[in-house]
Amino acid sequence: MNTIPVENLKAWLNANGMSIAGEIELTPLAGGQSNPTFKMTADGQEWVLRKKPPGALLASAHAVDREFRVMKALANTDVPVPDMIALCMDESVIGSAFYIMSFAKGRVFMDPTLPGLSNTERELIYAELRRVAAAIHSLRPSDVGLADFGRPEGYLKRQIERWSKQYRASETEHIASMEQLMHWLPAHLPERESTGLVHGDFRIDNVIFHPTEPRAIAVIDWELSTLGDPLVDFAYHCMSWYLTSSEFRGIKDFDLAALGIPDVETHVQGWSDLTGIDKPQDWNYYIVFNIFRMAAILQGILARSRQGNASASDAESTGRRARSIADAGCRLAYR
Repeated sequence: MNTIPVENLKAWLNANGMSIAGEIELTPLAGGQSNPTFKMTADGQEWVLRKKPPGALLASAHAVDREFRVMKALANTDVPVPDMIALCMDESVIGSAFYIMSFAKGRVFMDPTLPGLSNTERELIYAELRRVAAAIHSLRPSDVGLADFGRPEGYLKRQIERWSKQYRASETEHIASMEQLMHWLPAHLPERESTGLVHGDFRIDNVIFHPTEPRAIAVIDWELSTLGDPLVDFAYHCMSWYLTSSEFRGIKDFDLAALGIPDVETHVQGWSDLTGIDKPQDWNYYIVFNIFRMAAILQGILARSRQGNASASDAESTGRRARSIADAGCRLAYR
């Protein structure tokens, strides 16, 4: 239920340059598990309002200000993003920090098998995903004012420590495979490291496509973006090839050739050709790390569901997948 005080919101927006005369209507947008997101309509126009959830939150989570900053910085690059309009960090206005951005009218594919599309369309959609990922990972952060957007060194080590702490902070039940992964990952940390901009959650459902063309018009949900290793970020995107549909939106249990979807080797090679970053011999390590991280994120969703401040109605069932994908990561690690 929408509990945003729209009169307070309207007054703040008018005081910050939006000039809204009519009534504001807010409609929840489905799909997000983190920051509540609404389509905002007024005076015949449409925008998006995205805010922090209510209640007690994990430290450094739900960083709407970071989302706003990175998308604003990417406005004139090859990475498609919505137009950033206004950021409000004053929680007294509507109860939490929020920002306003343009509304991207297009298609969001929740199912990575792309039902209803032809094989040719699927192939083109996945080629566009590679192109957009490469555009993110080829950027020089200093060129877009993001040189201080994160610490460039020790990214993967810090990520393991961070998500281990986040998992502990939201732990609702004992998961043996998570315990094993928290031991295995630091013990097998790769020596190589590179630095660039990372999205942090680059999945097909965080890319809005043109209504009819296989062209990305907006990459959204930059909450976890920072400076880090692009290889780690792209491996997160490639998790789908290593998980089944029942574990977490995976495509491992499908005949990809019959669908026109590239196998993971082809997909990674296409990204490597665009970025110049070669796939390492210890590629599976990066997949295992990202599966571990996803399990920690799902555990957080489950905890918020039980605290009563989850952003989506399916938070409980989504969060319960933490155990099954942690098990999948453990099998891959010890294989």
